[in-house]
Amino acid sequence: MTVPFSLRLPVIAAPMFLISGPDLVVAACRAGIIGAFPTPNCRTIEDLDRWMTDIAQRLDEARAASPAIPVAPWAANLVTHSSNTRLPDDLALVARHKPPIVITALGSPKPAIETVKSYGGIVIADVTSIRLAEKAVEAGADGLACVAAGAGGHTGHLSPFAFVGAVREFFDGLIIVGGGITQGASILGAVAAGADLVYMGTRFLTAEESLAPAAYKQMIINCDADDLIVSAAITGTPASWLKPSLLANGLDPANLKMPQGRRSYASGEASQTKWKDIWAAGQGLQTIRSVQSAAAIVNELAGEYRQAAARCRNLTEERLLF
Repeated sequence: MTVPFSLRLPVIAAPMFLISGPDLVVAACRAGIIGAFPTPNCRTIEDLDRWMTDIAQRLDEARAASPAIPVAPWAANLVTHSSNTRLPDDLALVARHKPPIVITALGSPKPAIETVKSYGGIVIADVTSIRLAEKAVEAGADGLACVAAGAGGHTGHLSPFAFVGAVREFFDGLIIVGGGITQGASILGAVAAGADLVYMGTRFLTAEESLAPAAYKQMIINCDADDLIVSAAITGTPASWLKPSLLANGLDPANLKMPQGRRSYASGEASQTKWKDIWAAGQGLQTIRSVQSAAAIVNELAGEYRQAAARCRNLTEERLLF
């Protein structure tokens, strides 16, 4: 499927819980990639209204100030799990502010489809398995965000290449893939494998504009993939956590216990307080070496992407016979 908007790179700065805010979304869009944030990052529905207003106004101003420079669309990420009792209020604000893209997570995209389609928006369903991808397509999603092994936060178990290949067999809509992608060459590899866009979360966690505490950003810079553990013990859903963060919170990575009771992904202050000091990351963190602006990160990725494309052209044109 042709991506229906102009982008500098086929990238979504993935919506990160407690990390993605208006500054990061706007900076990403102005740099030419899609910026996204999870609506649960707003403690109240009034905060969410202010965030959406701020993002839309700032992007409109950027387009008016420099019409020749493309500004990418923004995305709101909705938790559609049944425990999120604020979902109807979030959807009401989606209808009012009309984000061009809505990404659903931790549940079916069905609750969002009528609202988003009514104003011409695109619904992308966050999925972690082929079966969930099939169900999202049946529900009417325009695109699938295939969260593969290596992703930070709530993660999948499939190889990115296997996931994209399997989904492309039955779906011709937008395919986004995420999982350890932090460099331009990986973006090109994902596109070559059949993806239309890639999810990049951890790479933008250390952006100057992100809401991550300085200590969190420094932990990303200091750690590598061996410092990660995938466990469902924190939220009830498998996620990739930084071991030093677990230890700092009195948790033994080798002896984590599943939470008691029903899983809850409710929006608001309680959920933010519960998980704000336990930090996640994806497997590509070892290539992140400093805190940079989102614009500088995109510039770096664009250079890496061009270099990788040149290597591929050289290989296919001069060395391989078909």
